[in-house]
Amino acid sequence: MPRVTEEYRATRRAEILHAAAHCFVRGGFHSTSMADIIRESGLSAGTMYLYFRSKEEIIGAVAEQTLHTADEIFADLLADGAAPAPAEVLAVLVERVGELRLAGSDSAVDLSPLTVQVWGEAIRNRELGARVNDAYLRLRAHWTEVARRWRDAGNLHPDAVPEQIGTVLLGLVEGFLIQHVLISDTTTQDYVAGAQALLSPARTEIRKPSARRTRRGETAQ
Repeated sequence: MPRVTEEYRATRRAEILHAAAHCFVRGGFHSTSMADIIRESGLSAGTMYLYFRSKEEIIGAVAEQTLHTADEIFADLLADGAAPAPAEVLAVLVERVGELRLAGSDSAVDLSPLTVQVWGEAIRNRELGARVNDAYLRLRAHWTEVARRWRDAGNLHPDAVPEQIGTVLLGLVEGFLIQHVLISDTTTQDYVAGAQALLSPARTEIRKPSARRTRRGETAQ
């Protein structure tokens, strides 16, 4: 009997997670059964249970996959001692939301609805909650490092506390995810532009409008 390689196992696992992500996005965690995931994946039930004992394990694995993408982004942006602007990091993360790919998959899946579902599930599922807590502590640590380097480069007040700033910056990403899922006219471009205006240093010269608008839309000279 041929030996099962690690590459083969990784491929099968990725197929299951990709199928599960599609099922969860379409129907939510509670409406999706293991049978649904098996059918979506095209694998046998026996193969499925070789990799995951339950739907809860799959939920946790999918959640960790999405957060792993963020880890990779931070690793790239902070490589070689770089000190990127918080606004730059936020823009990259937000712009990647709709381009996330599960490991081993060639097709993109918008996983932002799934991320919001994970937050809700983590409240009632203690095991998943613990895994999500650990993952977001890791993400907050990344943001803290961004803030620390930005401060040490002289771009923040010397007394600024990186841990406090990291908490707020993480919240900006979470805020985008919520609006992206729940508010129909939310656009990546507008959110990034607003965040950059908020986080970037004020310019010394601000171009004033040539005319003032009244409340009825008339132009005041």
